[in-house]
Amino acid sequence: MADLFPAGSGAGACSDPDQQLAARLEEADRAGRPLRIKLGIDPTGSDIHLGHSLLFRKLRAFQDAGHIAVLIIGDFTARIGDPTGKSATRVQLSAAAVEANAATYLQQLGQGQDPERALLDFVTPGRLEVRRNSEWLTGLDLPQVIELLGISTVGQMLAKEDFSNRYGSGAPISLHEFLYPLLQGYDSVQVQADLELGGTDQKFNVAMGRDLQRHFGQRPQFGMLLPILPGLDGVQKMSKSLGNTVGLAEDPLSMYSKLEKVPDAVVDDYLTLLTDLDLAGLPQNPRERQKLMALEITQARHGEAAAAAAQVDAAKLVAGAAGSGAAAAEVPEASLAAVNFPAKAFYLLSAVGLCTSSSEARRQIQGGGVKLDGEKLVDPNQEFAGPEVLAGKVLQLGKKTFRRLVAG
Repeated sequence: MADLFPAGSGAGACSDPDQQLAARLEEADRAGRPLRIKLGIDPTGSDIHLGHSLLFRKLRAFQDAGHIAVLIIGDFTARIGDPTGKSATRVQLSAAAVEANAATYLQQLGQGQDPERALLDFVTPGRLEVRRNSEWLTGLDLPQVIELLGISTVGQMLAKEDFSNRYGSGAPISLHEFLYPLLQGYDSVQVQADLELGGTDQKFNVAMGRDLQRHFGQRPQFGMLLPILPGLDGVQKMSKSLGNTVGLAEDPLSMYSKLEKVPDAVVDDYLTLLTDLDLAGLPQNPRERQKLMALEITQARHGEAAAAAAQVDAAKLVAGAAGSGAAAAEVPEASLAAVNFPAKAFYLLSAVGLCTSSSEARRQIQGGGVKLDGEKLVDPNQEFAGPEVLAGKVLQLGKKTFRRLVAG
């Protein structure tokens, strides 16, 4: 936990359930009432990564302690887009795109899967509510919207760092972006949250929920903020836009291979934030500590057998990069069925899904980051006549991503 507010001090604060979370918990326990723990997610993409999972792990901890997880799918707010951390207005998504993303989010969180490896408990009755904020936001009329707008001021909005930076630099701020924190805060009113979880970059939005609950005559929620997970580069936060993520849906080998190459400086952060291991009992050797972290996180997602196999295969790939190791390893497959031959190298990478675009593929090849069966590809325009010259070979992107090419 990075922050908890309010954290009242002074005479009487320790016993005040509106100033101390411990007092709220004790009050709820005496009344036999579980707390309602809110976490909102905007399905603006199709993947959840390990950086997001910190919040879900904490939400699961509250579930396991007997409280109610209120997971809000921001299907309405996602169409505005959270301005937090953005230097420009976000592109608004269609309702269909948001709903498709929401379905993949729930699947990645464990809906319909083995409860032992699910991030959230979807099984125990009374432990999870999944709500979409379109339930209450779609029906807001103009007088209600005006009421919400009257609760905050332009000064308060511009005090938000992201808005302040954009305003100071002359970057445009659309009026609908000011609505985002108000609508997100209104979610807390609708679900009567006792506590809201968020990252440290969400304090403004969580505090807005408290303000709105007070306005509507409710007891204000507590805010619990969690640290931001460093990305695979060990410097910037884990973010898909920065390309430094590990996705929850990634195969075991890709997940393990990425994690075992995390910089030493952040290995303990990963162990603390993503596992339940006691750091004091772990090996002091940095490489062994790194491999144990990678194994533990992969195991939590994919199971012991799959994680152990991934560790063995990753070692084979490293030891036999010239071909023998890749041949012996169990590498995820990529189909050549959709590739139009003859195919140039840059097109091949995007066609099998290793790069998001041909331009990115060109950059990767020119930067020396692509190998085919251990041999570096140097010419983005190198041409392959047909699938028969590629089938069975391992295409490698960077040090962490491997795909065995198959004809069908």
